[in-house]
Formats: sequence, structure tokens, C-alpha cells
Amino acid sequence: MPPTKVRRSAVALLAAAGALLSTVLVPTSALAAPHPREAAPRQQEPQKTCDNRTSPPPPVDNSEQPKPGKPSPQPPSVPDQPVGGPRMGECGDVLPAGAPTPPPELAPAASWLVADIDTGEVLAAHNPHARQRPASTIKVLTALTALRELKLDDKVTATEEDAAVEPTKVGLVPGKQYSVRHLLTALLIMSGNDAAHAIGRQLGGQEQAVAKMNKLARELGALDTQASTTSGLDGPGQMTSAYDLALIFRAAMANTDFREMDRQKVLDMPNLSPARRITNDNKLIHEYRQALGGKTGFTDDALHTYIGAAEKNNRRLVVTVLRTSNQPAAPWLQGAKLLDYAFVSLPRNATKIGELVDGPPKPASNNSGVTTTGPAPQPAANKEQDNLAAPPANNGDSTPFGTVGLPLTALAGVAVLAAGFMTFRRKRAIARRRAMSG
Repeated sequence: MPPTKVRRSAVALLAAAGALLSTVLVPTSALAAPHPREAAPRQQEPQKTCDNRTSPPPPVDNSEQPKPGKPSPQPPSVPDQPVGGPRMGECGDVLPAGAPTPPPELAPAASWLVADIDTGEVLAAHNPHARQRPASTIKVLTALTALRELKLDDKVTATEEDAAVEPTKVGLVPGKQYSVRHLLTALLIMSGNDAAHAIGRQLGGQEQAVAKMNKLARELGALDTQASTTSGLDGPGQMTSAYDLALIFRAAMANTDFREMDRQKVLDMPNLSPARRITNDNKLIHEYRQALGGKTGFTDDALHTYIGAAEKNNRRLVVTVLRTSNQPAAPWLQGAKLLDYAFVSLPRNATKIGELVDGPPKPASNNSGVTTTGPAPQPAANKEQDNLAAPPANNGDSTPFGTVGLPLTALAGVAVLAAGFMTFRRKRAIARRRAMSG
């Protein structure tokens, strides 16, 4: 090969080596790390807004107008976390995994719930914390308040004001005396508004009685509940929820006297006008063999409301139904269908979806010792997104050779290769010249 070609080949080799070297000398951080990129925005799940989470639907009449000179009460604040567990804040049907569809008779109800009286476990629900008007189901809270403050044998003299309340009435006669036991039984099984009014007077007057009822509701953890009347007749700011009614009824069922009065089928009450035997208007008591009790209710604003309870196989359940109609089934029958559904389709080992609490949420303490009842603090940043957005840190040891060892090794290899190539070409040229001269 002519000397010029040898030189050209050597030059070409060196040029290629230089290109290789320039590639090798690129900082390892540029090779090891991806180009910085912006983190993809977090996909937010759609926010579901439950109807009537703050207050009931607008009234259809003027029954909730406050008295002259008095402001309308504000609704209770909505807790930061749903009382009874996270799933109690869900909208629509709230069911355990694999549970069958609830009975079609419940379709018209705005909210309902079924729970275990003994364990407090919520088995199934529909809009459990939606706020609705209670109608006469609030009388359970009236009775429970009275049972904690009054003696059952105490006598109460009826007044003209008691007798004048809006029906339903048992027929109290002004000037006649009635025991607290009779009045409570009458307000529970016949929904007597005159009996409820008389009990309210005995508790210190209607306003004082309502204040005591609301205090008890808060102590129980019924934070959707705000009573404004002892009878359940619509009043300013009155509301509850399916969850709260089950909670209140469970507390009432812990009282032996309440259990006896609420399941009583008939009551021979003296001094009524007209004189008669009072019959329990909760048909569950008469038609459902395992019934334990309950409470009916209706107003134009509340529509039909219902509480029912029954026991099967040593398992006591309570159902609550709010803002429903009497079609396609009467409210008590809607409750009965829900009881059947729970007894058959929601066994004891079904997945727990919530619980009836034993009191208001307990404040949590943070590390600083400051007590807070608000939601748990959120992390300052999302670590997964931070890792996506920032390239890995280069500490000089990201490869076995570091950021300097690899380029130097490559440079030495190129030099050895070039020297070897030149030596080979030189020896080969000398050999050819000797062959030509020989």
C-alpha cells in the first residue's frame, strides 16, 4: 500500500476514534437521566354531591316560618368526616360487596338505612346522611329525653294549650291528670301531638324541651339532627337523617321502659275525650311476627317517615326510611321489606360498611399537642409526581467508573488501538519493500 494511503487510513482511524471519544466524554448524568419533564396533572375523581347534605328540600308551606322577632336557626354544620365511617358519606345505595339489589318497594324513599341494634353495624343504606324532616319519628328523641329526666309515675295536668295542638291527638282533656308513662306511650304508639306537648311542658316548656332534645342528640353523635318541636310537626330548621334516626332509636332501645312502651299494641288510657282504647298505629307491630317496635310519621313537608325494628335468630335490626310515599307500598311495609332483605341477604359476616357511633367524634391531637377536629392534614407534596418531575441527582458515582474513570479508560483504549494500527502498517510496508528488493 502506498504511504499516502497508509496515512489516510490512519487519519480516518484517528477521526473515528475522536468521534468515539467525544461520545464517551459526554457526562454520564446526561446519559443516565431522562430529560426533565413536567409532571402530568393528577386525575381528580369527579366530586359527588349528595342531595340535601346541608338541609332538607324547601318547604311546601309556611309551617317553618320562625316566630316574629326570632331568626330562623342555621342548620348544623356538616362534619369534616362522615359520622359512622367513610362510606356513610356516599350517595345513592351504599351496600356491601356482592349484596343484591335492595327491595323495589324502597324506590320512592329519599334515604334509608338498616343496622344491627346490638353491634351498631350498618348493613346497608341509601343517602344515609342526607338531611330530611323527621315528622313524628322525632318523638323517639322526645321520649328518650323524657325518660332521662322525668319519673314515669309523675302526674301531668293537661292544659288548653295541650288540647289545642294540631292533630294527630289522643284526646287529652284540660284539667285532667295523666301519668308520664301514659303520655309517653300515647305519643309513641298513637303519635299523640297533645301528649308530646304535655311532655314538653313537663321538661320546662317547649323551647327548653327542644334544647334538651338537641343536646342529647349531640351527645349521642346524631349531628344531622336539629329538633324544633317535641311533636315532629314541621318547625324552623327541623331536620334529621336516616343514619341519625337509627342511632337515636338504638339508644332508646337500650332503655327497658322504652322497649315496653314502644311495642305495646293497645293502651287503655283514662280521661280521654272521646273515651277509647288507643291502638298502635305502627302496623309492623300487628303484621310482622318478630316486630320489636318503631315509629311512624307524616307531614306535608316531610312526607312519610318511618322507623321499624324486629328480631330474628337472636339478631335485632332497625330500619329507617325518610321522605317516602305510600306507593307502591305503605311506609311500614317498605320497612318490613328492608328488614327481610337484611335478615336474608346481609348475614352477620357481610362486609361492614359503617357503624352507629356511641357518641360525637373525638377530637384528634397532633404532634404539637394542639387538639383539632378538622380533617387530617394532607401531604405537602406528592412523592410520585416529584420523582417524575425531577431528574435523579448525580453524585459522581452513578456508574462503576464514576464520571471521570470511564472517559479516561476510553481515551487510553483509543490511544492503544491507534498505536497498534500504526505499528502494524509500518511493519507491513517494510516487509513489502524487502520483498521487492529481493
